[in-house]
Amino acid sequence: MSLKPRKIPGPDHPITVTPNPARVVVTVAGRVVADSRNALTLREASYPPVQYIPRRDVDMAALQRTDHASYCPYKGDAAYYSIGDGRAVNAVWTYERPYDAVAAIKDHLAFYPDRVDSITEQPA
Repeated sequence: MSLKPRKIPGPDHPITVTPNPARVVVTVAGRVVADSRNALTLREASYPPVQYIPRRDVDMAALQRTDHASYCPYKGDAAYYSIGDGRAVNAVWTYERPYDAVAAIKDHLAFYPDRVDSITEQPA
């Protein structure tokens, strides 16, 4: 059994998780699949910010769990979901047991912007 490398965010690879005061809405095929005023914004190194939306604010009935998985040495193992239409395959990911440095994203989901119609932030 090989152990996965585990890294701690720091000055060379910063990660922050902060509450997003905006309303975050995700649509796919013209349908709202997530609508939250409780999203978290994860900023990691030089990557674009990612909105993590609480499961309770996502239409989980619109999502289908897939066998796809990935690993991030800073966040842990990610599980994936697809959304109804064929373009949204593995469009959603979640860290069900995130590492301590990003524990706040537990029970949250994130969406790939290029696999959904839109992810909008509306002023609170």
